[in-house]
Amino acid sequence: MDDKGKILIVDDEGDIRELLGDFLGLEGYRCTLVPDAFEALNRFKESRDFDLVMSDIRMPGKSGLELLAEIKQLDEDVMVIMISAVKDIESAISAMSKGAYDYVAKPFKLNEVALIAGKAVEKRRLVLENREYQRELERKVEARTVELRRALDELDKTYKFTLRALVTALDTRDTETQGHSMRVVNYTLELARMLGIGDDEQRKVLEYGALLHDIGKIGIPDAILRKPDKLSPNEWDIMKTHPVIGYRILHRIKFLEEVSKIVLHHHEWYDGSGYPEGLRGEDIPLGSRIFSVADAMDAITSERPYREARSFGAATRHLLKGSGIQFDPNIIEAFSTAGIEFWEEEKKKIDQKILEEPDFI
Repeated sequence: MDDKGKILIVDDEGDIRELLGDFLGLEGYRCTLVPDAFEALNRFKESRDFDLVMSDIRMPGKSGLELLAEIKQLDEDVMVIMISAVKDIESAISAMSKGAYDYVAKPFKLNEVALIAGKAVEKRRLVLENREYQRELERKVEARTVELRRALDELDKTYKFTLRALVTALDTRDTETQGHSMRVVNYTLELARMLGIGDDEQRKVLEYGALLHDIGKIGIPDAILRKPDKLSPNEWDIMKTHPVIGYRILHRIKFLEEVSKIVLHHHEWYDGSGYPEGLRGEDIPLGSRIFSVADAMDAITSERPYREARSFGAATRHLLKGSGIQFDPNIIEAFSTAGIEFWEEEKKKIDQKILEEPDFI
């Protein structure tokens, strides 16, 4: 005969215990018989594999209702059938609201007991199967999530490598010094940290915005871009189109939509006298305001074909003078609070990294 499950039968009347045990044993159940709730609880703790507990309500020392509460705390999925005398029917019905599956009333019919027990054990089986299915589903989702996160990380690395390769080519084509884009990325992220920007996605937007700020220069003729002398008014008008060109290149790429706004507005001035749209104050995207400080810092402290690099002291004086005019005063405050030595050390670190790891740029 197939094993239909394991039942713990609890009743202080020996005849009832034996009757139920013998009958349900013949039906294919493995039955454990105990005379009171105390021993029933011990047996249940020792062997947590009971599918069903059948317990009398009225027993000396501890009632079946108390036993119901205790075993449900140990195993919420175990099925419990209350055995009650006619006068305890209300208690039995109340027990169902507290977690009991059903009840049988004395004197009971054995075929009715078998039917209720069978349904209870089947429900237990379905509950456990569903719980295991949920666990397996959660394990699969977790595994897939890990795989997806790895794939996204790898994709992000690929994006970053591709973008850096593109920007390195632009840096080479432009007259700016090697590593300009990497330095302004570093300066931008440091300023963001000082301003309390810790969100990973927001920092990634800032990083890519700083990295790609001059991508629009791909549309500027070499004769203008590489000209060592001062640009004519007409040439300057052409040069000033590069933020719009960069925006048009990037804004249709989904993951670069926010980045494109930084690129478009990175030459706006805080007082509204910048280009291309003449935005003022906080109407300028925060990323563009942060970047403009980082960009000016690197422009002043890096060598150019038409002048030597100047000190961070000179950069500090220029930035402080431009506070509220070209630059956001809050960002200038963060810059100056960090101190000249901090920025000098940052430049040394990034330049050293470029020397040691050419692929870094």
